[in-house]
Amino acid sequence: MQIGMVGLGRMGSNMVRRLLGAGHDCVAFDRDPAAVAALAAAGARPAASLGELVDGLAPPRTVWLMLPAAAVDASIDALLPLLLPGDTVVDGGNSHYRDDPRRAAALARHGLHYLDVGTSGGVWGLADGYCLMIGGEPGPVQRLEPVFAALAPDAAAAAPTPGREAAHTGAARGWLHCGPSGAGHFVKMVHNGIEYGLMAAYAEGFELLRQAGCGGQSQPGDAGALAADDPGAPRYELDLAEIAELWRRGSVVRSWLLDLLAHALLHDGGLDDLQGRVADSGEGRWTLQAAIELGTPAPVLATALFARFASRGGSDFANRILSAMRREFGGHQEQRS
Repeated sequence: MQIGMVGLGRMGSNMVRRLLGAGHDCVAFDRDPAAVAALAAAGARPAASLGELVDGLAPPRTVWLMLPAAAVDASIDALLPLLLPGDTVVDGGNSHYRDDPRRAAALARHGLHYLDVGTSGGVWGLADGYCLMIGGEPGPVQRLEPVFAALAPDAAAAAPTPGREAAHTGAARGWLHCGPSGAGHFVKMVHNGIEYGLMAAYAEGFELLRQAGCGGQSQPGDAGALAADDPGAPRYELDLAEIAELWRRGSVVRSWLLDLLAHALLHDGGLDDLQGRVADSGEGRWTLQAAIELGTPAPVLATALFARFASRGGSDFANRILSAMRREFGGHQEQRS
């Protein structure tokens, strides 16, 4: 099939390469000419503008956007006068699911289709494939099945759940039509909220293992502080890289995230090249907003998001407030490191 890709960052460029490898005809556009040139060298047809990208596709066209959420509306507005009835716009980025019905309705008034496709796989997607969570009308989903099949992981990537009849139907294909417009991005949003929680659990657990070798960080006078002569205190010089590798084998906490962590610890056991400032791209916040609207408890996901805020210094002043109040009411002085 023919497909136009707009946005050639880490995800978009690798998706084009995977589609090319499956024999699809790709036209590629990005504001960065170097990104376009790199994919042209890999076999994609380069486009210097959105108009050139659209002109390079035969109707019914498919234009796939891999852009930051804030850039999607402007790109759709720019594409609107260039497209013809029957064409499809795909938003494969991490847009807010609430924007999708509005965009779909606006495009439908011009006879155009819109799909929201939550895309997971990161930089490993080129080799391993992408998990695709799709929202929108059934018609364009069916038409684009060859594209989804090319981007998705091979069926052998995971054995079918016992009781499933085949590995080549439904979600076992690595892509799923989740429902109407917005459903794909909603499922991807919750996926990313869960991702925050899983990573936070690993981070806290490995910090606890590390602190056992440091004697903990309790200050003298802290409730429950380790006594220097306590023979039962957890003081163990633990090899975190070895523990991560061990847990990859048979443990109930094994996962792909643990695989990645084991690789990182093997090559830099202290992770000294990192500052620990963790960004969030919006999906964690949107997940909590949805949880509040639906009255669904999500304390783990909330804590994981707030931990990201704290990692960027978001709690520094709050901690100084705590110290100030303790000093004022009880004369408690901070322990200086």
